[in-house]
Amino acid sequence: MTTAATLAPPARPAQRKRTFTPWWMSLLAGGAAFSGTGSATLNGDELATISAAARSLPGMWELARHIDGHFLPYYLFMHFWSMAGSAELWLRLPSAVAIGVAAWFLVDLGRRLHSVRAGVIAAAVFAILPSVSHYGAFARSYAFAAAAVVFSFWALHRALEHSVTRRWVVYGVAVALVCSTHLFAVLVLPAHLALVRRDVLVRMFAALAVGSVPALVLGLVGFGERHAISWIPQRGPEVWLKFPKMAAGATGLGVLLLAMAVAGVVLLWLRRSDREWTIALAGWLILPPILLLAVSQLVTPVYVDRYLFVTAPALALLAGLAVAALPRFHVVAAVVVLLAGCALSFQEHVDVREENGRFENIPWALRVVKAEPDDAIVYGQSQVRTGFDYYADSLMPVDVLKTGDDPDPDGFGYPERSDVAAALKGRERVWVVWRGTKKSGLEGDGVPRVGEVERAGYELSLAKHSGDLPGLTVALFVKK
Repeated sequence: MTTAATLAPPARPAQRKRTFTPWWMSLLAGGAAFSGTGSATLNGDELATISAAARSLPGMWELARHIDGHFLPYYLFMHFWSMAGSAELWLRLPSAVAIGVAAWFLVDLGRRLHSVRAGVIAAAVFAILPSVSHYGAFARSYAFAAAAVVFSFWALHRALEHSVTRRWVVYGVAVALVCSTHLFAVLVLPAHLALVRRDVLVRMFAALAVGSVPALVLGLVGFGERHAISWIPQRGPEVWLKFPKMAAGATGLGVLLLAMAVAGVVLLWLRRSDREWTIALAGWLILPPILLLAVSQLVTPVYVDRYLFVTAPALALLAGLAVAALPRFHVVAAVVVLLAGCALSFQEHVDVREENGRFENIPWALRVVKAEPDDAIVYGQSQVRTGFDYYADSLMPVDVLKTGDDPDPDGFGYPERSDVAAALKGRERVWVVWRGTKKSGLEGDGVPRVGEVERAGYELSLAKHSGDLPGLTVALFVKK
């Protein structure tokens, strides 16, 4: 006799619920970053990337022994990348891709901490930050560092969720990438310690220890090159007042998002199961500026705003979590926040996409220089000529001081003659270009080459500055 039970289909094993991480958010963020790549001209830091990447591998090692040693992993990457071309778009493309990668991990981290909508909102907020448009269209490693930091928090969440060896290996790799992309990106790693549990203590500290080896090596190299950052002034706690603008790229938007981030921390804290992650995310946001200033006070001045771009994803994530935690109207709130953010940062988005968006407008300077036959040009800082060589597409004045086409092996300058008066002999007009204001070169001895030209018997005829600090100054001197 057949019963109903025997006719019933066999029970299926419980299936794991599939989750979907919207990959298109990475395209949105990467596209927002890439939209600024073709307008703003390369600045001195980006030209240093070109100079370093164009050298041979032994040449890069020699450079790293004297300056920018902590950028060596990035320079090695750009060495091979630039073999395919040196156009602005091509050189900046890796940074835009890194922003897209950071956005993808941000979406999935938000999903893991709360929901897909939290991750999507966080990535959308991240995409509209002017700082993302700046560093995502910048041929330096700051976007790489931000992506590595988000990856490290994502990898740590996976490892804590299911403590198996392969996940801790991934976490160790993520920590190594953080340490390799920028030396001061390691300032986020203490925030990871808020997530230590007794059952994962050994594996987590092993992964951290192995992953931190690049930081130890690059830190020792950087400590020996302190002279290269002697230009950084000593700062005090007042710099923290500028932190919202630094992280977001716009003051109004930064203050709004910081307030939302505080709300996100409070809401996470109220969910008792998330308190460790609340501390970790808050640490991600606030520890880097605190620790960077501490290093500045205790070791050597190193507080530079761009070193803290790694906090921008934390600001966006906490804001996204705050909006997503609203019981109702989270979609409306997200739209309002994004529209308000765009309105508050509109001018900054315009500025960062202008030709002078990186505050060193070399094409403008080339337009100012109206060379006549036998005109000479003298560079106030030797490395400035790298940009003129990159952008010049017409007849340039004679570079009377340069004695070799290859940059110095231990820096970004070029070999030059020291006898300025002899080099200018027979020249009626001399163009002098320097990084900085007109006052910095024409008063005092801030730019020694200007004084040497004047002592050689020339007087100022005109001087123009590109408008934003530090900017470039172009001056014409004529024979007395």
